[in-house]
Amino acid sequence: MDAQGLYKTLRALQEPKGYYFNKDMDMTISLLESLLKNRTRYGYMACPCRLANGELAKDKDIICPCVYREPDVREYGACFCGLYVSEAWNNEAIEHECVPERRPVEKILG
Repeated sequence: MDAQGLYKTLRALQEPKGYYFNKDMDMTISLLESLLKNRTRYGYMACPCRLANGELAKDKDIICPCVYREPDVREYGACFCGLYVSEAWNNEAIEHECVPERRPVEKILG
């Protein structure tokens, strides 16, 4: 599957849940390509904006969509890497703020 195919598949699954892809298609496709590279590298689609450990058990929280997506989108309108956003964020009905890292330091440091 290529990034366009992943886009179509995930869009159909995520939009009904209220999660939209960032309207900046260059950024979105680049992030999806990185997810596919991580799937080849690790065997799972680790978030491209975080350093994966390479061990599924240690990276479960950052497999896209990561466990931080829901609170990020709820609070900021976008997830940490900006792949998933709310409809209001895409429509610029809410301010685009920098989303802070929610992943605990101990997970980042491994």
